[in-house]
Amino acid sequence: MHQAIPASTRLKQPETAVAGGISDANGVDAASVIKMVSENAVIVIGTRGCCMCHVVQKLLHGLGVNPPVYEVDEGDVAVVAGELSRKIVSFCGGDDGGTVEFPAVFVGGKLFGGLERVVATHISGELVPILKDAGALWL
Repeated sequence: MHQAIPASTRLKQPETAVAGGISDANGVDAASVIKMVSENAVIVIGTRGCCMCHVVQKLLHGLGVNPPVYEVDEGDVAVVAGELSRKIVSFCGGDDGGTVEFPAVFVGGKLFGGLERVVATHISGELVPILKDAGALWL
């Protein structure tokens, strides 16, 4: 008999730092977050249990994209946002290079924006071509 595959793809925060990785006192490994962003066509990073993160995920599911979700604990929000602002936005590029707010959606390895940007581009009809260009959609 076949086993059911869970519908949600959740990435847990790393418990320990990867060997050679840069980790702070709270165990947030910047190298693993950068690696996740660069390896996935679309990734959502948000706080644990965030309703806006859930909305972004459901909107993308409705379009046929199954993005992994990196959940950040409430106590680590400032640390992870700071690391994302410094490391990922400087390495991968982004819209304004400012601070990252959650939920943060990365498309094609670049910071795309938050819930407002995802919904606005979906309403204007620009989201599907962007997702196709990133390799998240094939049809």
